[in-house]
Amino acid sequence: MNLQTLRYYERRGLLAEPARTPGGHRLYPAEALTLLRVIKTAQRLGFTLDEVAELVDLGTHRHGRRPDTSLQRRAANKLVEIETKIADLQTIAASLRTALDAGCDDLTTCATTDCCPIPLAALHHGDTK
Repeated sequence: MNLQTLRYYERRGLLAEPARTPGGHRLYPAEALTLLRVIKTAQRLGFTLDEVAELVDLGTHRHGRRPDTSLQRRAANKLVEIETKIADLQTIAASLRTALDAGCDDLTTCATTDCCPIPLAALHHGDTK
C-alpha cells in the first residue's frame, strides 16, 4: 500500500494518526495492519470507502447499536446490490452475444431494422431499462 493511501485513510479517520519517531517517521501499531486488511477486503466485497468507515466505526462503538446498522444487515443489503448488478451485466452480455451471433456490423444500420438484437427499440419507445 502506498504512502498516499495511508495518509488519506488517516485524514478520513479510518486509521488513527500513528506515533512518530523523533525524525517524524510514522510508527504504525500492529493493529493497523489488521485494519488495513479489513478496509481492503471490504472494498473488494463492494463496499464504498464511506461504507467501510461506517463498518469500522460500528466495530469500535458497539454499545447502543441499532439492529439496522449491523454488519449482517449491511452485508445483506450489499449482496442484493451486487446480485442486481450481476443480473444487469448478464443481460448486457446476452445482448452482446446476440449482436455478435447476428453479425451486426453497423449499429446505426442495425438500429433501423426490426430484427436488431440490441435493445435499442425499447429505448426508442421510452423504456429506459
